[in-house]
Amino acid sequence: MTTENLDAVTSEYRPNAATAIENDLILNWYPERIIKRFGKVGSILELGIGHGYTPGLFNAACDRHVIIEGSQLVIDLFKEKSPDFAGEVVFSYFENFETDERFDVIVMGFILEHVDDPGLLLERFKTFLKPGGRIFVAVPNAKSMNRRLGVELGKIDDIYSLNANDHALGHKRQYCRDTLKQEMQDHGYAVSLEEGIYLKPLPLAVLKTLPDFQENLDAMLRVGIDFPDLCVALLMEATLQ
Repeated sequence: MTTENLDAVTSEYRPNAATAIENDLILNWYPERIIKRFGKVGSILELGIGHGYTPGLFNAACDRHVIIEGSQLVIDLFKEKSPDFAGEVVFSYFENFETDERFDVIVMGFILEHVDDPGLLLERFKTFLKPGGRIFVAVPNAKSMNRRLGVELGKIDDIYSLNANDHALGHKRQYCRDTLKQEMQDHGYAVSLEEGIYLKPLPLAVLKTLPDFQENLDAMLRVGIDFPDLCVALLMEATLQ
């Protein structure tokens, strides 16, 4: 994947993107769920800046925070928005990143659906974990309730199809709970947590018409924890086998 490819999908990472409401919801939620698992640690290695929601949250939960990002445009947007960020941002493709440093926590938040070879990434980044360290992986869920409804309504061919929003975001695949867990196990990880992110029963346009819109969104986040198979996204924690 070239720099041009990465920079080409940044429109959905700008503040006024069509997906902004749900990005804000999900990307402020899952870091807090991760942090709740460890409280505070010495070091975190995070893959990708993405929409820029997560760096500040993770940075406050560790003494050293390193982010790897392969798009200079995304880095520039982030630095413009967060000039006081105290962590280190490394401009590099994930596949090329090298360091002698070892980290307590590695976060792959909505990364594996983007890369050419997710197995390669899972294998390589094992070497950057400290003994006893933990990796957290979040991905969109192909079997979410809203995608199942999309199939039933003829909006998508099957739950694993990539739709227009997937292409706009640079997605290359869909995961479900079984396929993500299997891929992690195949590369030497023992999964210790599986939970859902955002149980979404209706399209956003419909949800907006409901009274107490924000309260409904918050409730869908809380309820979704226990129903990963139906949620918009999945979160897994793992250690090395």
